[in-house]
Amino acid sequence: MMQGGHYYGFHRVSHSDLPMLEAWLETPEVQKWWGDPRHELALIEEDMDNPDMVQLIGMLDGRPIAYIQHFEVHAWPQKHLQDLPQGARAVDCFIGIPSLIGKGHGAKLLAMLAKQLAAQGVRVLCIDPDPDNQRARSAYIRAGFVEHGEIETPEGPAVLMFYESPED
Repeated sequence: MMQGGHYYGFHRVSHSDLPMLEAWLETPEVQKWWGDPRHELALIEEDMDNPDMVQLIGMLDGRPIAYIQHFEVHAWPQKHLQDLPQGARAVDCFIGIPSLIGKGHGAKLLAMLAKQLAAQGVRVLCIDPDPDNQRARSAYIRAGFVEHGEIETPEGPAVLMFYESPED
């Protein structure tokens, strides 16, 4: 999809993407919010065989720049998401190339994904960034998410944000 002079797209994560994902997870910005790169890479690799987890590489002009995963919230029960309706999906994402962080690409990729999921019938998409991750929160707002307050999760505080697609 062309936006602002750039082409954005997605492809499914494959085993050949793992070295790139490992390098991305080792960047300081990603480590700051995602934690231990080895642990996170192991989780990504483990989830590759799970049909409940959709793992994508976000593309900019044919170049991989981001990791995005989404899943039905009740497939991975989390107390702070338990009251969401069946079919609601949660998303996690990061830009893997430091020089492209803060340029608006994450917001465009996430907005594109949200619209695609809405077209497939997903009515609620949620994301729960760390309250201190203001850059991500701003990107999510630009992508159409709305903040619904701070919550406590087993991993610590988070801001619950929703993208709600209109009913047909």
